[in-house]
Amino acid sequence: MSYTTLSRQFRMFAKQECEGSSPLYEHLANKIAADEELLEIASLIPQNQPAPNLLLAAVHYLLASLKDPLANYYASFTTTPHPIQEVYPVFKTFVMEHAAELKTLLQEKLVQTNEIRRCTYLYPMMTEIYHKHQQPLAFIEIGASAGLQLGMDHYNYCYNHQLSIINTDYDCILFSENRGETLPDSVSKPLVVSQRIGIDLNPIDLRRIEESQWLQALIWPEHHERRMLLNEVLPIFHRLDIQLIKGDAIQLVKELSQTIEQEAMLVVYHTHVANQMPLELRHVLMEQLKEISMVRPLYHCYNNLFDLQLHQDFINHGTISSIRTMERADGHARWFKWSNS
Repeated sequence: MSYTTLSRQFRMFAKQECEGSSPLYEHLANKIAADEELLEIASLIPQNQPAPNLLLAAVHYLLASLKDPLANYYASFTTTPHPIQEVYPVFKTFVMEHAAELKTLLQEKLVQTNEIRRCTYLYPMMTEIYHKHQQPLAFIEIGASAGLQLGMDHYNYCYNHQLSIINTDYDCILFSENRGETLPDSVSKPLVVSQRIGIDLNPIDLRRIEESQWLQALIWPEHHERRMLLNEVLPIFHRLDIQLIKGDAIQLVKELSQTIEQEAMLVVYHTHVANQMPLELRHVLMEQLKEISMVRPLYHCYNNLFDLQLHQDFINHGTISSIRTMERADGHARWFKWSNS
């Protein structure tokens, strides 16, 4: 990948994702975009991975285990971070001194942010599906990372500081703002999930300290609530019967669908994953889902496949019917715009 292309990626990341969300990463991404030495390191990142996210996460991960002056600028390591305007020379020094370790991480690790709060817009879809069909749901999540979203029916929710849904006695509440139409009545009714399967090229095993630390490193420094939520859902997650499969979802999804009990309604979903697939493989995925639908109907809930919008489709006998399309939500699901069509 050329430096020009990489530079554009970092600038777009700063503008579209970090602005108003992470001042530190916005500042660093803009600086990296104009720094050929750091772009050279970033050029080692596989093209199917978002370079800004992976480079910054790798630095965050390494920094957690080292005593380095750079940590003084990260809100994840100190309650009184130094001024952002002074950070870049310290950041660059750290990267150049640890270039060998970072290059290894950039080749081995994947961007697998398990953003639990995305459950806030998935959960209403699932409750609606369950109460429409009155069948237990069977989840297959593509790009499941650690699989935390597979436990969405066991989390508590609060929308617009008004509507609260309580599914557990644990202190775990996912807050989000719905800027769209009114959520369906089903969101306040319990649902039944019979199977939970996650597929990932490299599943994160949260029982292993190193992998848990990588998941923490993917959370941006200023995002204290995301770190808190991750720690709050872990006790719930460890109680659930979740099957995490290592492999290519496009090759495995049809085979796995055959393990789903017939009385269940299959729901295949993925968020912020499809953009990492080559375009031709996205079309292959759709053909696989159509083939599954010749044997059993299924729902497909997703974004970033062919556009940035959130979709909920019903697929039966090879025919795709759109249930709803929602405008692009906040990347970390702080808000979304629900649509009833």
